[in-house]
Amino acid sequence: MFMAANRVGKTEGIGGYETTLHLTGEYPHWWEGRRFDHGIRALVAGETAKTVRDIIQRKLLGPPGHYGTGLIPGEALIKTTAKAGVAGAVDTARVRHVSGEESTLIFRSYEQGREAFQGDEQDVVWLDEEPPMAVYTECIMRTMTTGGYVMLTFTPLNGYSEVVRSFTDDPETDWI
Repeated sequence: MFMAANRVGKTEGIGGYETTLHLTGEYPHWWEGRRFDHGIRALVAGETAKTVRDIIQRKLLGPPGHYGTGLIPGEALIKTTAKAGVAGAVDTARVRHVSGEESTLIFRSYEQGREAFQGDEQDVVWLDEEPPMAVYTECIMRTMTTGGYVMLTFTPLNGYSEVVRSFTDDPETDWI
């Protein structure tokens, strides 16, 4: 969890960058974090389908019509599938991993509800902006069988919420 102020680079510099590393397997020599030596399944999500399109999707893929200009290099982007009902939004993307395998990237939004996160297991889940607790716990379930993990990048706009409390040692601390 990376909880910090607005406009400090949480989305692009942390969540987007790390998600791209795992999808492509192209890690810098100095990377000491987790590495995947195979194609992965990754799910990324934000508050609404429009904010996912305008923020997360744009950072990872580039703007609609110019996919391959975002953090995921154009030569690694194999195919995108459009999301129904949201102009310019992507539902899934296939990404070339250095192993020769393909990674799958799935875009979801919290407004779709917990049920939209059920089903397939995931290696990596990145939640940009604070999710509802039901979505967060469902995402944890998606990574249990793979040994994967969930990343959160957000500013605590909801105050000392249930999600924030789940990361703190002393729920009585008045730190906000």
